[in-house]
Amino acid sequence: MAPNFRSYSNLFIWYFLINFHVVSVFISAENRITRGQSVRDGEEIISKEERFVLGFFSPVGSDFRYVGIWYNKVENQSVVWVANRENPISGNGGDLRIGNDGNLIILNENGDMIWSTNATVASDNSTAVLMDTGNLVLFGSGDPNKASWKSFDHSTDTFLPSMRVYMNVSEVERHVFTSWRSASDPRAGKYSLGIDPRGSPQIVIWEGTSRKWRSGNWNGLIFVGVPGMRAIYLYGFKLNTEGDGRLYFTYTPSNSTDLIRFWIRWDGTERQERWNAGLDKWDLIQSHPVDEECDQYNKCGPFGKCDVKNRPACSCIQGFVPQDLDQWSRGNWSGGCTRRKKLECLSEVKRDGFFKAERVKLPDFVDYVGSEDVKQCENKCLENCSCTAYAFVSGINCMIWSRELVDIEQFAEGGSTLFVRLDRSELGGKSKVKKIVIVAVVLVGIICLSASIWLCMRKLKFGDRLNKTKNEMPKVSPSGEFSSEFSGPVDLSVEGQPGTSTELALFNFSCLAAATNNFSDENKLGQGGFGHVYKVTLPGNQEIAVKRLSIKSSQGLEEFKNEITLMAKLQHRNLVRLLGCCIQVEEKMIIYENMPNKSLDSFLFDPAKKAQIDWRKRFAIIEGIARGILYLHRDSRLRIIHRDLKASNILLDEEMNPKISDFGMARIFGGNQNEANTNRVVGTYGYMAPEYAMEGLFSVKSDVYSFGVLLLEIVSGRRNTSFRSTDHSNIIGYVCLLKSHF
Repeated sequence: MAPNFRSYSNLFIWYFLINFHVVSVFISAENRITRGQSVRDGEEIISKEERFVLGFFSPVGSDFRYVGIWYNKVENQSVVWVANRENPISGNGGDLRIGNDGNLIILNENGDMIWSTNATVASDNSTAVLMDTGNLVLFGSGDPNKASWKSFDHSTDTFLPSMRVYMNVSEVERHVFTSWRSASDPRAGKYSLGIDPRGSPQIVIWEGTSRKWRSGNWNGLIFVGVPGMRAIYLYGFKLNTEGDGRLYFTYTPSNSTDLIRFWIRWDGTERQERWNAGLDKWDLIQSHPVDEECDQYNKCGPFGKCDVKNRPACSCIQGFVPQDLDQWSRGNWSGGCTRRKKLECLSEVKRDGFFKAERVKLPDFVDYVGSEDVKQCENKCLENCSCTAYAFVSGINCMIWSRELVDIEQFAEGGSTLFVRLDRSELGGKSKVKKIVIVAVVLVGIICLSASIWLCMRKLKFGDRLNKTKNEMPKVSPSGEFSSEFSGPVDLSVEGQPGTSTELALFNFSCLAAATNNFSDENKLGQGGFGHVYKVTLPGNQEIAVKRLSIKSSQGLEEFKNEITLMAKLQHRNLVRLLGCCIQVEEKMIIYENMPNKSLDSFLFDPAKKAQIDWRKRFAIIEGIARGILYLHRDSRLRIIHRDLKASNILLDEEMNPKISDFGMARIFGGNQNEANTNRVVGTYGYMAPEYAMEGLFSVKSDVYSFGVLLLEIVSGRRNTSFRSTDHSNIIGYVCLLKSHF
């Protein structure tokens, strides 16, 4: 039978198509372009872990062809970089290859070069590799580890994790991301996003050369003008410095498998999105500026403040009035406000004061001066007649404004405190000066009379107490417990905290002074922020510790009462046991069991003593601290948040058992209470949870965070504040850096 020519022909065609498909799959599986290889329109290369694709595409609604990079496994094509955004190809004959000079080039259907990396390449035998970060990197054959060109350095509209955003303060350089012109046109649009190179780093969106929105300054953790940033991506952003003085930001997601992008849309909106594989869509994490009018840059003009809760939203800062009342009433606030009364900076009598504006977005265009605290920052401002306002922000230090205050926004929560300089008379509101003087004189008279009566009554009452305790010395029973002969009960209930009424042994001040040789240094065990601790030996050779609060201490009577009340009610092997207290005139003392091995930090950070606590002892100490915290949070009658857990507040007994001490800052929580807020943030920086340090929010998680820092110190043997480098500023950053290497 004669062979069927058509059958053989069909067989040959199928064989050719199958082999062509295999070759195409092989090419698309490569993550690189080498000399002699090209990517034609219709072909793609895919990164090693198949996260990104490089190839030709056309935007929706456009027939032009572009070379771009997009996510591989995302349903809707999401382009993150475009090569030839200004020079599209009109047909399907495009070609991406390595040129004769070693650069990566794009040829159109006529073979004309329309785009090139235009880099200095060591050799014409180059290789272009698509990384799993979305970065297209060109390597020269002379040094395969040194990149000649990176797409990350020539970004378009999208910022990706691991990308570096540079700024050079000395040369006022900025690395910007530029929006598309429209959803179907990748050409550079009129909006750009980047780090402002002037002053403290902040993110800015520009419309042409004009500012459209800004994030507020970077404080080391967040941008202070974005109140919700802490909950969204705290610890994701990081500011680094290179040897040439350039600064750059990076962003690392908490979950490395997440697909996250920041991009500037053609409408001037910056968006952060995460890919939701289950729903096949991008979830919006945050966006700026939002539709609210106060998110627009400088909505209310100089010295104006914008508050979305008010109608109209714009108002003048206290001490200022509208620059143009007619325009202001028409809803045109761009002219802003002007001072009602000029400053008297050069007057012999200082008449300038400061109005305290809380929970605001700090103004733009700030200067920085060295200052140790807020008071010194205020003095720096008063010494400069050009200073219009100041702020002291944790992580930034002293900030001073010497020009018009622009772009101030009122927040419902979060934000910073701004002190606006005003003439002293403006600080009293609308009351007349004469009324103020009359009221002040009357009040002073009443206060003086009341104080005199109170002092007399207090002297009589305290005299009775001294007569009761005079010449009495604490005695110890054979069992080691205190007898009631020496003590007088004193009620130390904490106001506002029901169920805390406690009666404690009241020690005699003169006896304690005699036992410590008038509180001499020979009897001193240590000292802290609230005073000194002394060792006292009672009859029967029982040793006790006396914590004498300094008169200048910031710990007041409420904190003192709080500490002894809590310590008296809490009984646990890993908590320091309270024995009594002493109150006499301005003297306040707490008496508790003596800890012969002092505090944990004296072992951890002492090169000569740290060897005494081996791994077995360190684990036992960690376990004991954890048991004490668990008791405070769950097992005691009261639910206690300590708020100041640190190595110096962990005391060690003669067997090196840890005991938590210093409950002056502790707070009692109700049965159903999960968190609380305070305007007075106390504790030790480095141990405080970010939400507590920055916004005053605390809960059991605050103690857990502090315990985590303490645990890292115990394991590493290094103090939390001893870490200072461009890569990390504390032990948390150091651990995160180590984690990234594994």
